[in-house]
Amino acid sequence: MAEVKSVPQPGNYVVSTRMKTVYSVLIFLGLAAFVVAIINDQARAWHAYLIGLFYFVSLALGGLFFTAIQHVTKAGWSVTVRRISEAFTSFIPVGAVAALILVFFGGNHLYEWFHADVVAKDHLLSHKAGYLNPTFFAVRVVLFFGIWWLLAKVLVGNSVKQDTTGDESITHKLVGVSVGAVLVFAFSYSFFSVDTLMSLDAHWFSTIFGVYAFAGLFQSTMAVMILVILYLKGKGLLHGLVNENHVHDLGKFLFAFTVFWAYIAFSQYMLIWYANMPEETIFYVPRSQGSWAMVSVALILFKFIVPFFALLPRWAKRTPSYLAVASVWILVMQFVDIYWLVYPSYNEEHAVFSVYEVLIFAGFLGAFLLTLTRFLSRNNLVPVKDPRIQEALHHHVVYH
Repeated sequence: MAEVKSVPQPGNYVVSTRMKTVYSVLIFLGLAAFVVAIINDQARAWHAYLIGLFYFVSLALGGLFFTAIQHVTKAGWSVTVRRISEAFTSFIPVGAVAALILVFFGGNHLYEWFHADVVAKDHLLSHKAGYLNPTFFAVRVVLFFGIWWLLAKVLVGNSVKQDTTGDESITHKLVGVSVGAVLVFAFSYSFFSVDTLMSLDAHWFSTIFGVYAFAGLFQSTMAVMILVILYLKGKGLLHGLVNENHVHDLGKFLFAFTVFWAYIAFSQYMLIWYANMPEETIFYVPRSQGSWAMVSVALILFKFIVPFFALLPRWAKRTPSYLAVASVWILVMQFVDIYWLVYPSYNEEHAVFSVYEVLIFAGFLGAFLLTLTRFLSRNNLVPVKDPRIQEALHHHVVYH
């Protein structure tokens, strides 16, 4: 059992009434904007809704994946930051409800394969109908979220339980569970990204689309983890538990997946461009014309080139204020990336954008922050009785 007496205790995080009000106002504004958008343009409302849904479900699953990977690799350095990623999973039940709302009320405004008459007249859609149909889509959504919730319950629930019992066997148990969790996550998230995003144009396909979505997921997850940890450190709640080396390592992950995202994005584009097959190029044609071409260029410049050079120096990942700005930048560009994936199916001619998209996204942001802070306020900010915590307390980055 870890020597608890030698472990600094984290502070207690309390969500102020003011912040709860802010989160509630964001949710209200999001709901109000969505209702107004539904009245004026249902298709646009549901496309904006899909952006918020996919963005924050991805963050929740990013937390689940990061947590599982730490157990699989038996990582010691990350013990004191792992509770933050565990907190992300608290959004999964909210995401499940939001996803089911989309399936039952918004699917016919997003996906042409929801319409039987359209499918009947289209050979390719008819060929894919065994998979792409409303009933099976609903079944998959229920199955995916059920599995993710169960995995989060086991991984996070046992981690929190260990704070009380100090039972070292829990750590060994979670290693085995996490091996399966990583495999299940890989398949389920790939299918989820295909179902919700790629099937917006069911005639198009890419065999690495799931990997592309995952790259954005992990990049944005690291950005949010950095912001939350810097915030808690700034309040003195992680004193003696999380040092600049932990933040540095998370910054290295952020940099690495900035490069990985660009690598996958280029690989997908290059292979499709080189093959020049109509059933594949239909995705890039509208995104290479008009105002959508500007968004495409913006992604290259501001989601890869700028963050690449901004995060390249060692000092950049060890300077809290600088790293926080870089993290916010990447999160904004993650929104632009998902917008770029979703909105051409609403309007191929122009990259339309208004207060609707901002406020509906803000509603999801409020829900995510509310569940996140609620979890952090009810549990220890650090798994204080994890047997590997001493390694985390003495973590340092070797640099020559």
